[in-house]
Amino acid sequence: MSLRIMEAFDLRPDYIIGVIKDTKARIVGFQFPEGLKRKGPEIAKIVEEATGAEIIISGDPCFGACDLDSTLLDHVDILFHFGHAELEEVKLSDKVYFIETRSSVDLRPVVEKAVSELKGQKVGLITTVQHVHKLPDVCTVLESKGKTCIIGRGDSRISYAGQVLGCNFSAARDEDCDEYLYIGSGDFHPLGVSLSTKKRVIAADPFSGEVRELDPSRILRQRSAVIAKSLDAEVFGIIVSSKNGQKRIALASSLKKLAKKHGKEAHLILIGLVTPDQLLQFKVEAFVNTACPRLAVDEVGRFPAPMLTPQEFEIVLGERDWENLVLDEITEDPV
Repeated sequence: MSLRIMEAFDLRPDYIIGVIKDTKARIVGFQFPEGLKRKGPEIAKIVEEATGAEIIISGDPCFGACDLDSTLLDHVDILFHFGHAELEEVKLSDKVYFIETRSSVDLRPVVEKAVSELKGQKVGLITTVQHVHKLPDVCTVLESKGKTCIIGRGDSRISYAGQVLGCNFSAARDEDCDEYLYIGSGDFHPLGVSLSTKKRVIAADPFSGEVRELDPSRILRQRSAVIAKSLDAEVFGIIVSSKNGQKRIALASSLKKLAKKHGKEAHLILIGLVTPDQLLQFKVEAFVNTACPRLAVDEVGRFPAPMLTPQEFEIVLGERDWENLVLDEITEDPV
């Protein structure tokens, strides 16, 4: 993430200083996603000088609000988690404060550029938490061009209308939408919406100014290849995350029972940080991931055996048709 992009996000130092003074916290934790980590020392210095509190910065990877650093939480009076909106069921403690790092970038220029790419009348708007407060501005632009805006509410894991997570696309479930416009950087969120809804998705990056239509065919080819490599597997390792917001033990157990039903051998593997190196010693023919849904897609080809999503495992076992392949999501459903 470039310096210019980072400067567009509000880390709310004045608010943080106020909370520390109000709570009289002496030891304070900071947790950042990968793209914001380099700002940690800078804001820690500002806060320490203003409050006298000692700041401890989490050095572990952070992939979302589902990934709170519970170890750091045990060693601090309060913890500030940057870059994500709160997931109520995984808050863990009232000691955690979420800094959503809202963006100050003007979305209107890239939206005006995107209008010529939109073919439908009813356009669903989706974005990350950094831009949700600017969706009314996006609507104003689109409506001035004769479009109808739809901003979906999403399920109980979603904090704001129009917000999508890397593991939850429920804000893009409106049957009336002709297509979707995603505001933000990267491909994973809009690709997830495209695969989840089977509708056209246009991505507009407010930082680069790039506007493009998402093509899910490459991801579908990759996932189809992973499924094909797993069709003859007899022994599976089912990954279960120990992270509070990713722990789907009921789903993993149900998949193990499904494997047994089809005469396959399956083993549950509980793990915190899922990496290729961590899985090297497990002699299985394929893995099934119930942890962060992005793992199987973002790290494709890096694991010592094919890594399936739960839905892909169902295809391997003959319980789901290939045509019904979708990306895995963590929704309000308890499994």
